[in-house]
Amino acid sequence: METVIGIKHKKMLDELLEVCRKNLRVVNEALIEKAFHLSYESHKNDFRASGEPYFNHPYEVAMILAREIPLDDISIVGALLHDVVEDSDINIEFIEREFGQEVAEIVDGVTKIGGVFKEQEIVKAENYRKLLLSMVKDVRVILVKFADRLHNMRTLEFVSPQKQRRIAKETLEIYAPFAHRFGLGAIKWEMEDLAFKYLNREAYDSIAQKISDTRKEREAFLNKVIKPVSEKLKEYNLKFEISGRPKHLYSIYRKMVTQNLPFEQIYDKLAIRIILENDDKNSCYLVLGIVNELFKPIPDRFKDFISIPKKNNYQSIHTTVIGPEGRLVEVQIRTRKMHEIAERGVAAHWKYKENITSADKELEEWVSWVRDIFENASKDEATKEILASFKLNLYQDEIYVFTPKGELKRLPINSTPVDFAYEIHSNVGNHCIGAKVNGKIVPLNTILHSGDQVEIITSKNQHPNKSWLQFVKTHKAKSHIRRYLNKEEERIIENGKEIFEKKVKKYKLALTPDDLVKLSKKLKFDNVKSFYKAIASNNVDLDRILNPALNVQAQESQKESGELEFDRFVDIARHTAGGVIVEGEQKGLSISYAKCCNPIPGDPIIGYVTIGEGIKVHRKDCKNLINMLKSNEERVVPVNWPKTDGSYFVAGIIIKGEDMPGILKDISNSITTFENTNIKSVNFSTADSMFKGTITVYVRDLNHLNKLIERLKKNKGVYSVERFDADNQ
Repeated sequence: METVIGIKHKKMLDELLEVCRKNLRVVNEALIEKAFHLSYESHKNDFRASGEPYFNHPYEVAMILAREIPLDDISIVGALLHDVVEDSDINIEFIEREFGQEVAEIVDGVTKIGGVFKEQEIVKAENYRKLLLSMVKDVRVILVKFADRLHNMRTLEFVSPQKQRRIAKETLEIYAPFAHRFGLGAIKWEMEDLAFKYLNREAYDSIAQKISDTRKEREAFLNKVIKPVSEKLKEYNLKFEISGRPKHLYSIYRKMVTQNLPFEQIYDKLAIRIILENDDKNSCYLVLGIVNELFKPIPDRFKDFISIPKKNNYQSIHTTVIGPEGRLVEVQIRTRKMHEIAERGVAAHWKYKENITSADKELEEWVSWVRDIFENASKDEATKEILASFKLNLYQDEIYVFTPKGELKRLPINSTPVDFAYEIHSNVGNHCIGAKVNGKIVPLNTILHSGDQVEIITSKNQHPNKSWLQFVKTHKAKSHIRRYLNKEEERIIENGKEIFEKKVKKYKLALTPDDLVKLSKKLKFDNVKSFYKAIASNNVDLDRILNPALNVQAQESQKESGELEFDRFVDIARHTAGGVIVEGEQKGLSISYAKCCNPIPGDPIIGYVTIGEGIKVHRKDCKNLINMLKSNEERVVPVNWPKTDGSYFVAGIIIKGEDMPGILKDISNSITTFENTNIKSVNFSTADSMFKGTITVYVRDLNHLNKLIERLKKNKGVYSVERFDADNQ
């Protein structure tokens, strides 16, 4: 994208490219220039709180990445574009089309992280750090966000005091520790000091003033240590850098608080660092010997993190010696490579002086792997190829979502709003009627993702539904739903029992508990409780059951209508299929279908020659047929349904579920949109908010039918779908 930019911006672009050439292995200058122009064009009419052009912000973020966290050119492009989607009409699809998928993922990731923390009050910082990890797959997203946050902290003076405190607290509790874990020591120190400045200005100014007041005296003293050490190192022809090690304000303040000491007694304000330019770790021990010759060491202040590295691979020698005037001086000795990793790499130092948690072990392994790649990659290897495999597969079995007030809840992966509702409180879950996810109303079975903001809508008239058990994930949700359903079932059973006892009294009958059990079994109920439930749901006609005359009439009528319904279906199905084809010499015999197994088109079948009744067609798995074949195998006749040649046969489906608005429409759509399936007939009935229906459809074969049944099972509110045959009529 070509835009007209002035001399000032041309100079800015040249400076950025120069820094990239200096610090990056591979630089796609055309891509960086293209991103520079798009960012400038998108932000040219926007200004920051300081009054400066907004474009200066993404530019400075890119410069921080190029100078202080140099990784690759893709991260520089992502930094230049990180606010473009949020602040202009440009969308992620455009970014991906113009700059590639990697850049688009970085921009999208940084935008999402910003959305999570926007105007949110920090409740538990560790949860937010885990949330960051669970949201981000590419490490460059986090690095761009670090640079973005660092520049915001450097310009924090221009926003309101309330916003200053919120951003500073977020930086201190979330971003600084996170940067530390990624080995970004220099970034961490600066973030902490800047946050300290806005959170406790009085203490910050006091320590800064005391350091300033003692600077000349401190520098003069440190020179008394540095000068003899430097002279001695030169005698050994060592190439080195030696300087007073900066002690950061927040670190001093934290030690004053934790150790309950005044500023003057914080012993390690006086410290020097010796960085050797060669990569030979043995030189570090040579330097240690030189320092110990010049100044008396304190034995219990010696730490060798080179021969025994910390678990995070941090390497350096720490020792404390008694310097001139009897004052203690801390000395750090390391190679340039060790120093670079400690200050700027995403490779080490992430757990230094921090508590270890079990979750950190996974991150430690990952960071060690990153360190190995950075140290061992050859210069010919393109950094972008290395970064292609940078994935943070941590916390993938859980998600972090939060309430409108910013309180985070940890849930299993694939959790739904109902799980979230029960996580808040059992009453919220029991009366949950709907949910808003990121401001939009969604169904209760919607899958939640890390970073989602969830608001639960409740109603005192809503109660847990049995269908919820099909999609909730948490044990808490499942147990509360079952508990409610069990109580509701007990209430229904008690209600059915009362109705039954009144009817028994009306007909002046005397029934023992055994009579009741026998009656329940006779009516094909599993137990008396199931019988009572059916009574409460109006699924049982007690007048017909308890009045002998009506009872006989009802049973006969029910049996007749049931047989007639299935008989009617099989007649239609067999007629549509065109009967069966008999192979071999028995073609002239009459054909009928066995009542014991009622074969229907699509079933594997076999013929059996009877005496006087011609050929009986059975299903191949018919138990009666299997018994008959034990002694009469010669009577078997091969039979088949006619070859379809692309034509269809009629199949029946029994479907049961929750009666809800639009359910018939959903079922019909599922059928008619599946491989051009046509419906022949539909018969639905409802009772007590449940439905049962039989549907006849045209299908090609049994495989087609089975796939259709599986598709129907996925409809919301559907509990069971079965093929209509003799076993389940």
